[in-house]
Amino acid sequence: MRWHHQLRWKLFISHLIIFLIAVVILLATAHFLASRSLLDDMPALPGGEQPAADQVERYADLSEPWLKHFQLVVQQSLLVASFSALVAAVTVSLFVSHRIVEPLHAISTVSQRLAQGFYRERTLIGSDDELAELSRNVNQLAETLEQTEQRRMALLGDVAHELRTPLATIEGYMEGLLDGVVQPSRETFSLVLSESVRLQRLIEDLMLLSRVEAGQIPVIPRPTDMRAILEHLVAQFQPQLAADQVQLISVIAPDLPLAWADPDRVNQVLINLLANAFRYTPAGGTVTVRAHADATRLIIAIQDTGIGIAPEHLPQIFERFYRVDKSRARASGGNGIGLTIARHLVYAHGGDIWAESPGLGHGTTFSFTLPIDPQTLQALEDGDQQQMLFNQLRPAEYTPDQTVRQHRHRLRTRNPA
Repeated sequence: MRWHHQLRWKLFISHLIIFLIAVVILLATAHFLASRSLLDDMPALPGGEQPAADQVERYADLSEPWLKHFQLVVQQSLLVASFSALVAAVTVSLFVSHRIVEPLHAISTVSQRLAQGFYRERTLIGSDDELAELSRNVNQLAETLEQTEQRRMALLGDVAHELRTPLATIEGYMEGLLDGVVQPSRETFSLVLSESVRLQRLIEDLMLLSRVEAGQIPVIPRPTDMRAILEHLVAQFQPQLAADQVQLISVIAPDLPLAWADPDRVNQVLINLLANAFRYTPAGGTVTVRAHADATRLIIAIQDTGIGIAPEHLPQIFERFYRVDKSRARASGGNGIGLTIARHLVYAHGGDIWAESPGLGHGTTFSFTLPIDPQTLQALEDGDQQQMLFNQLRPAEYTPDQTVRQHRHRLRTRNPA
């Protein structure tokens, strides 16, 4: 970079230009005012009479030498003061430019290192100003990039592990069949088929997750009767849960307003949460579906009496491939993608999702919010009871799409513990 393009020299030249302009104006003003002041202050004659023209000319001739001397003294004084001010301006300019340019240079160096993939680089600026705030923001960005890189590496390892498990099973049975160690039977082929289905399901989930995270899943919100959707799911899956001696209960507020949501995407969220609750609730337990509304949103909760979650795991429960069970046994959990998909779908609606658990052995509650339909919300604010009644009695016109039907496999019969 050329020297005249550097910030320190731009600051110095700008200060120097301001200083030169001030000196020129100061010298011109002092010269003009000194001349006018001495001529205007010529002494008057006794009695207040005005001097004659020849007297004024003679006074001017007499005062001209010492007037020039006075102007010279003034100019010399101003030049000395200007030189002192110049030295001070240069010193201050260099100091200020150093204080500004050096932190910017350090931040620029760190940003270049971050662009090269060195995410552990940090800036160290000890001041307490805007540059220090910028430094903290860059450090926060670097920390976020480092965490993202760690999650990416963990994701690659998790995907490799998830793909390796069914592939290893299929490979083992195929080799056994070829070597004659395993006899061909319906049970053998069924096991191979189940592993291939598991592999296909994992690939579909990964594709769905990538589309959701990229914002490529269309979410078309419209007035949605959440009561109808919840009752539809409860009626459909209650026999399946009852077969495993898990009771499914719905507690829905009678005055639940319409939601502003995409019913198919919300149904995917509910299926993932129900599958998660069903998977971790032992026989004799209960899964409760709750729904109510506050001033501006609907709050839907899936509560179970299952194994619960330790407090240290709650912040990461929605991360990709995260499982509380570190043994990663397939019988104890899914592939760790369902909750991540549910989170992104809820965020796409402008809602929020979170998990709560008193601790191990005390169950877990997954809750998420959806905005209320704007017309219904306006009716609530205006107190239009007739419109509210019309919205609540509007018949449900909900038919799950193909994507939702494909996710019905989430609620499968569990393997024995």
